[in-house]
Amino acid sequence: MARVALVTGGSRGIGAAISKALKDAGYTVAATYAGNDEKAAAFKEETGIAVFKWDVSSYDACKEGIAKVEAEVGPIDVLVNNAGITRDAMFHKMTPDMWNEVINTNLTGLFNMTHPVWTGMRDRKFGRVINISSINGQKGQMGQANYSAAKAGDLGFTKALAQEGARAGITVNAICPGYIATEMVMAVPEKVRESIIAQIPAGRLGEPEEIARCVVFLASDEAGFLNGSTISANGGQFFV
Repeated sequence: MARVALVTGGSRGIGAAISKALKDAGYTVAATYAGNDEKAAAFKEETGIAVFKWDVSSYDACKEGIAKVEAEVGPIDVLVNNAGITRDAMFHKMTPDMWNEVINTNLTGLFNMTHPVWTGMRDRKFGRVINISSINGQKGQMGQANYSAAKAGDLGFTKALAQEGARAGITVNAICPGYIATEMVMAVPEKVRESIIAQIPAGRLGEPEEIARCVVFLASDEAGFLNGSTISANGGQFFV
C-alpha cells in the first residue's frame, strides 16, 4: 500500500511541484491550501491530488483537517511543512500584526501540523517530516525580520525534533531554497530579478522541481540516516 504524504501549501508554486513529484514517486498525496479555491480546484482537476482547505496558523484547524485527511486518505507517513506567507516591511514600519501573522503561519504552523501526526508516526515506527525553510532564514534579509526569524526558527525546530524522532524511525529534515522561479518571484520587475540573479553563482533562478526532488529523496527509505539536516538549494548563493 502506498505511503501517504501531506503537503501544506501544496497546490501552488513550490508546494505544487512537491505534491506532483511525490505522486510521481508513488505516494498517495494530499495537499492543503489556505484561500484560493479556484486554483486549488484547478490543481485537483489537473493532478487528481486531493485538496483540503485550512489555515495552518490554527492548531484546532490543523487537528481537525489532519483527522479528515487520515479518515479519507490514510495515516500520514510523510509531512511536508511548506505553507508560508510574507508580510515584508522595514522593521521601523513593521506592525505587530505583520510580525504575528508571519510567525504564526511560518513557525507556529510547523508545530500545529506536526504535533497531531507525531504520535501516529511514533506508533508506526516510521515518519518523515520535511520543513521548507529559506535562504533568508540562514542569512537574514532586510525588510524581512519577521520572515527571517520564522524561517530560522524552523531550523531549530528541525534539529530538536530530529533528536526526539530518531529512535522511533522518524526523520526530520529541512530544505532552504534560494530564489526560485515561482509566480511570486517572476512577478517582480525584470530589473529586480536581474539584480537577484547577479548574486547567484549558478547564474539563474532555481526551478520548483529542483526543490521537489530534494523532498522526494528525504521522504525515501534511502534517506533514513539523514536526520536533523538542512539542504541548501540556492545555486551557491549562500553557504553555512
